[in-house]
Amino acid sequence: MKGNAICWFEIYVQDMERAKCFYEAVLQTKLEKLEGPEIEMWSFPSDMEQYGTTGALVKMDGFPSGDNSTLVYFACDDCAVEAARVKKAGGRIEREKFSIGQYGFIALAVDSEGNMIGLHSKQ
Repeated sequence: MKGNAICWFEIYVQDMERAKCFYEAVLQTKLEKLEGPEIEMWSFPSDMEQYGTTGALVKMDGFPSGDNSTLVYFACDDCAVEAARVKKAGGRIEREKFSIGQYGFIALAVDSEGNMIGLHSKQ
């Protein structure tokens, strides 16, 4: 394998409007609707010239949210800022900002759909 291992992510949701509101409020961004048959998808902003990857919120019959074993980390300038928005946006903090040594800091949260997410920053 060449390059980074991850090229796309999907976060499955039960209530798309609630989930969109959660992520747009916590990350202070707007999601963009992707067209697809039988699947509702809203993508996170992306810039193909920048480091990292992007993905989407997905609502698909037969595929519930929560209780999965994949953890997506969102890049932040200071993850404590985004973590402070989680509760008001309908989620909860699992673990407040803490150091991961030379790799920076993370905070863990549960979104409005029961999915665990990570927030990462260098400071």
